[in-house]
Amino acid sequence: MPKNQLIATALSLRGNPRACVYTEPMWGLSMNLCLPYASVYMLALGLNDARVGLVVTVGLISQTVFGLLGGVITDKLGRRATTAWFDLVAWCVPCLIWAGASWAGQDWAFWVFLGAAVVNGAWQVTQNSWDCLMVEDAKREQLTGIYSLVITAGQLSALFAPIAAVLVAKFSLVPAVRILYLNAFVVMAAKVFILYFTSHETAMGIERRRATAGQSIWSLLLGYRGVLGVIKRSQGTKFALLVMFLVAAAGTINTTFFQVIASKKLGVPDPVLPLFPMTQSLLAIIFFFTVIPRLTESFNLRRPLLAGFGVYLAGQSILALIPPPRAHQADDMSQTSSTDATFLVYCLLGIVLLAGAFGGGILAMLAESLVALHVDQTERSRVMAVQRTVVMLAVAPFGWLSGLLSGVNRSLPFTMAALFMLVGLVATLVWYRPLVRPHPEIQPSPGV
Repeated sequence: MPKNQLIATALSLRGNPRACVYTEPMWGLSMNLCLPYASVYMLALGLNDARVGLVVTVGLISQTVFGLLGGVITDKLGRRATTAWFDLVAWCVPCLIWAGASWAGQDWAFWVFLGAAVVNGAWQVTQNSWDCLMVEDAKREQLTGIYSLVITAGQLSALFAPIAAVLVAKFSLVPAVRILYLNAFVVMAAKVFILYFTSHETAMGIERRRATAGQSIWSLLLGYRGVLGVIKRSQGTKFALLVMFLVAAAGTINTTFFQVIASKKLGVPDPVLPLFPMTQSLLAIIFFFTVIPRLTESFNLRRPLLAGFGVYLAGQSILALIPPPRAHQADDMSQTSSTDATFLVYCLLGIVLLAGAFGGGILAMLAESLVALHVDQTERSRVMAVQRTVVMLAVAPFGWLSGLLSGVNRSLPFTMAALFMLVGLVATLVWYRPLVRPHPEIQPSPGV
């Protein structure tokens, strides 16, 4: 057996965990190639910063609604069928809409993106069902390793990022991004079918389908009142929710506006933009195979949480403070950088990517792991649906708010992200308590 913990976990996976983890690199070959250009693509089609932020917020509101329905739908249809149907709806359909947005004209582009964001919000349903499909038959001691593998698999798109750069350099931004979205449609459709035919319904999924048979969606939604009580009584679950919120809010800001600040303020040319997520992804993969497994090998997650929040805080602070390439440029919307980024700018962005690879990677994994460790096994789908709904509801305003802040000063969204990381540091120091590993027959629960 390999000595590396992550490789050992990957080789030991069987059944649904293996099907879910092994097909995850296809996400990187599809949507992750588009994401570096999503915001600048909208700007190129006539949207301004505030409207880009509004599209993000509407998408988050849609995710909130679908997230609330996710647990009920997952129980009614089963984990496997829900994942297949809603992956098609949430990703394949929007990809076609995004690809066609360039033909809508500037007057309609905003509404096209808004509609695509509403449809794309359905991914919260499949996030719930896919998570259940992956972990319900897995060994609990494998959970942190499984989530590390999932994040690592998504980062494998880094190896193909130069393709996006070449397309943009050859065809210009808008035609190249259109090609990338059409590629994402094909690859995501293939991922849906491969996962469906290599997985099976979980034992808990079969039990929940039987338990909910004959019950209406509305009657099942009323059952969420009891789920809220379960969450409210668990200090660990509330801490996990806080971590999820902080990670999701910072992630929303960086996904939406990193390309904007890099391109519009710091003067990074469009063909270079995908090289940043490529570099961060490669660094994250290295961290997941070296440092992160050592930090997370015990059930006491305090040290890795502090490390993640601290490093991510440093990276976001540096990003907010990087000066534009021309000394006379002001950080406002009256100008757009016409000077290419300097060597100093690239060096500082390299530090930001290093911090994001470690801090963002370990926090994303820990957020999911904390939730999975606390969730009630018999109510997994509904509890996780409520948790994600609460998080999305809390995060939703920050897409629009970040757009407004970016319209004033393109560094301000990252100042806000840095403040989120500072809150995470303080909360971990004050709230988290070391975990004592319980008797093997007792479900582990971090002592927070």
